[in-house]
Amino acid sequence: MEITLNNEPMTIDGDTITVEKLLELKKYSFRLRIVKINGRIIDRDSYAREIIHDGDTVQVIYLMSGG
Repeated sequence: MEITLNNEPMTIDGDTITVEKLLELKKYSFRLRIVKINGRIIDRDSYAREIIHDGDTVQVIYLMSGG
């Protein structure tokens, strides 16, 4: 399947993938993050159930703080 991840095209084996599996696949382990699918914010508790489909646009945004 073809998705857009952080404005870059990406090919993934299979027809669907969960948010949790995509984060594992890309080794995105930073805890302070927001995941959006087609502009919709995904609740962290839903990562294992939320399905990404062919053609979806996914954004993984890291939250940073400092001073």
